[in-house]
Amino acid sequence: MEYSFKSGFIAIIGRPNVGKSTFMNRVIGQKIAIMSDKPQTTRNKIQGVLTEEHSQIIFIDTPGIHKPKHRLGDFMVKTAENTLNEVDAILFMINASEGYGKGDQYIIERLHQVKRPVYLIINKIDLVHPDDLLPLIDQYKEKYAFAEIIPISALQGNNVDHMLEVLKKDLPEGPQYYPEDQITDHPERFVMQELIREKVLQLTREEVPHSIAVVLEQMEKADDQKLYIQATIVTERKTQKGILIGKHGSMLKNIGKAAREDIEKLLGTKVYLELWVKVKKDWRNKQNQLYEYGFRSDEY
Repeated sequence: MEYSFKSGFIAIIGRPNVGKSTFMNRVIGQKIAIMSDKPQTTRNKIQGVLTEEHSQIIFIDTPGIHKPKHRLGDFMVKTAENTLNEVDAILFMINASEGYGKGDQYIIERLHQVKRPVYLIINKIDLVHPDDLLPLIDQYKEKYAFAEIIPISALQGNNVDHMLEVLKKDLPEGPQYYPEDQITDHPERFVMQELIREKVLQLTREEVPHSIAVVLEQMEKADDQKLYIQATIVTERKTQKGILIGKHGSMLKNIGKAAREDIEKLLGTKVYLELWVKVKKDWRNKQNQLYEYGFRSDEY
């Protein structure tokens, strides 16, 4: 029996913090999207590539669609919305434990403008009783004609394989866009910056919100075969700089250690990571600084 090759681009959208990045990392089998329990962690379109014998799915993990509060927020929302008309299908992911909210209504209104099949993915089913799922499904069915509704737990892996089988069945015939060993379209530099940013979010908790960017300044292989990396953490206020450095440099040391371990796993080589902290007041509202730190609206 001869199989045809199927391929396609699938956008993952949803309110901030519904588990899109967790899902992406689960499906790809390696960490390419950073995870944090803080909303609006993803800032760029992260593309993850899943290649199997007869198919290739390119998942696009978009920033959460939300009401923007600054220029960076505008960029994130436009990035997510522009993605919807460029893909073969859309996964609209919701959090089973949160239920229907205003943010979902905002997204569904936009989905009515899109002529693409939309799958409702009810994530975090491990957090609710199975009896609570049926009323939730009925509520969403009334709002939109979904191609299919699939409950999953991205964290535990429940029903994820079934969901992938459904997607593969509905994919169009197409070429293999990426080599089979490629799992993301982002350069390693981008992923390394994101891993450092993830550690800042995890270790500083509420004290330093999303007002940081990470810029990889230098990367070179030394005679001892170690990779030397120098990166700057950019923040908006002097007080945040103090928190990021910590007493006697303890916080920066902890961020560097945790990030270095992840970067070594990613690259398969020993790494020396040097981190600096710089203050750039109100950078999230300044077009030239957004551009400098990689948020380029002309690419979307």
